[in-house]
Amino acid sequence: MVKRGTVLAACGIAALAAGQPPSTYTETIPGTRVSFEMVAIPSGHFTMGSPATEKGRTASEGPTHDVELRAFWIGRTEVTWDEYDLFAFSMDLERPSSAQPRPAPPSGADAVTRPTPPYGDESFGYGKGKQPAINMTWHAAMEYCRWLSAKTGKTYRLPTEAEWEYAARAGTTTAYSFGNDARALGEYAWTRENSGERPHPVATKKPNAWGLFDMHGNVSEWILDQYDAGYYRTVQPGTVGPVLLPGNHRFPHVSRGGSWDDEASLARSAARRGSAPDWSRRDPQSPKSIWWHTNALFAGFRVVRAVEEQDNLKGFRSAITRDSSQ
Repeated sequence: MVKRGTVLAACGIAALAAGQPPSTYTETIPGTRVSFEMVAIPSGHFTMGSPATEKGRTASEGPTHDVELRAFWIGRTEVTWDEYDLFAFSMDLERPSSAQPRPAPPSGADAVTRPTPPYGDESFGYGKGKQPAINMTWHAAMEYCRWLSAKTGKTYRLPTEAEWEYAARAGTTTAYSFGNDARALGEYAWTRENSGERPHPVATKKPNAWGLFDMHGNVSEWILDQYDAGYYRTVQPGTVGPVLLPGNHRFPHVSRGGSWDDEASLARSAARRGSAPDWSRRDPQSPKSIWWHTNALFAGFRVVRAVEEQDNLKGFRSAITRDSSQ
C-alpha cells in the first residue's frame, strides 16, 4: 500500500538500517496543490545490459555486468506538465487565501535559472495537465531537479543509467519487465504501434512489478550519465552505483525507455541511446536554445532521490555548472 504524505529522509534511512526498503511517499510541491509519488526501490544487485541473444539488441548494451545499488526513490510516473510548468513558467505559488497563508519558498528556489520562452507551443498541441512534459533539453531537466530540490529541501536529481534500468526491470532479466514477448508491450507502453503518433497522459497503461508506470514507452527519459557506446566495457563487475559523469558537452547524454514515437526495440529495459544535435534541427534561433529541443517531442524525464547518496555522486551536485554548453 502506498503511504500518503511526505516522509522525512530520516525515516527512510532508519528503515534501510533495519534491513527494509524506505517508504514510498507523496511529495507536494510547497505552495501548490501539485503532487507526485516517489516509489521506494530497495538496495540490491542486478545484471545490467542485454545478452547477445536478445532481439533488437545493440552492441552498446554489452557486455552484461553485475551492478550493486543502494536504496533510492524514483518517480512513479514521468514528470508531467502540471509539475514542469511550475518551474518553466514561474507559476510556482498559489494565491494565498485568508484561511491558509501562502508559505515562503525555501531559500534558493527562486534563484534557479528558468527556461527562456520556447519557439511556438511547447506542448505541440498534445495538451498539458497530466501529459508528460516533453521536448526539454538535458540541461533543462537538470535545472528542474535543482529547482525542485530548492523548493522541497530534498535532493532530487536525474537517475543514473544503472538506477533507471534496475527500476525498469523490477527484478526481471527479460527484454521487458513483463517478459520477452513484444506482442504484450501494448498493455504496458505507448509506442509507435499504438500511440496514434502522440504522447498520452501518464499512468494509463499497466505498471511494472514495482508500481512504476511508463518505464517502457510514452516519453524517452533523460538520464544523468553522459552517453558512450563503449562504456560498459569499462565497468568492473560488482561496481557499486556505476555512472559516467557528464562533462561540459551538450551532446550526447543518455535517454532511456523508448517513446510514443519509437519502435518496440527501443522500449526494452536495456535499450540505450544518446542525444544528438539534430534533436534541435528545426530551432530557428542562433545559437539554438539550451532549454528546448524542437525535434525531440519524445524527450521527457522522471526524478530520483537517493536514501544515502552513492559515493561517486557525493559532491557532484555542487559542481554542476549552468554553463550554456550543458
